[in-house]
Amino acid sequence: MSGREIALDSSVAVAVLNRGSKAGEWATAYDGHCLSVTVVGELLYGALNSRRSHENLARVDTLLRSCRILDIDQPASRAYAEIRLRLKKSGRPIPENDVWIAAVSLRHGLPLLTHDAHFSEVEGLIVVQP
Repeated sequence: MSGREIALDSSVAVAVLNRGSKAGEWATAYDGHCLSVTVVGELLYGALNSRRSHENLARVDTLLRSCRILDIDQPASRAYAEIRLRLKKSGRPIPENDVWIAAVSLRHGLPLLTHDAHFSEVEGLIVVQP
C-alpha cells in the first residue's frame, strides 16, 4: 500500500470525469488513483447507457489509463463474503456492488474516496469523504 494512493468509488470517479467538483479536487491530493474492476464496469455501463456514448467511453478510457485497476482475487472474494455477512447480521446491508468495492479496497489496504455514507458501515474500511 502506498500512503499516497486512494481507491475511488464510482461516484467520485464520475466527479473526476466531470472535472470541477470537490470530489475531483480531493482526488488530486493523492499521487495514485485506483479503481476496482467493479467501478470500471459501472463507469463503462454509464458511458454506454448515455446519449453521448462514444464521447463518454473515450473519457472513461482516458481515466482508466491514469489509474491502477484492482482485480478481484481470492483474498478480495473472502473480504467480500465477510463484509456481506457482517452487514447482513447487523441489519445494515449496502448495495451489492459497493460490497465488492469495499472488499477490493480493504484487500489492497487502500482508503476509499466516496460520497456514499453507507461505506462507513464496513468494518476496517478507511472512508474519505470530500
